Amino acid sequence: MSDRRAEDLPRILANTRDLARDGTASGAVWKLAMGERDLDANVIALGPGDGIGEHAGPGLDVILHVVSGSGLLATEGGDVELEPGGIVWLPRRTRRAFTAGPEGLAYFSVHRRKPGLGLSLRPDGS
Repeated sequence: MSDRRAEDLPRILANTRDLARDGTASGAVWKLAMGERDLDANVIALGPGDGIGEHAGPGLDVILHVVSGSGLLATEGGDVELEPGGIVWLPRRTRRAFTAGPEGLAYFSVHRRKPGLGLSLRPDGS
């Protein structure tokens, strides 16, 4: 018998087939929400033709898995076509921009958890 709490055991958290199914959702449609964890993960959905402007990625490597739709990833090394099933590596601090195709775009991203701001509650809970 395990002394682990139920929330500390392996389990299904979401089904990507059900997230952003119709291509009209926008933004983070799912996030990993556990308090104590080593990873950050989310599902990002962009509507048809929507995008995320050019920016430098975080100081962490990121892996994306394209869940649905299609799109274009613009990088310093050229454009990368995104389609369902594609797994993309985004090395830390690389420049990137996303544009969703005519059906929208949904992708799952995962990376090591970003360091916190170092803020914590005082012993009295405030």
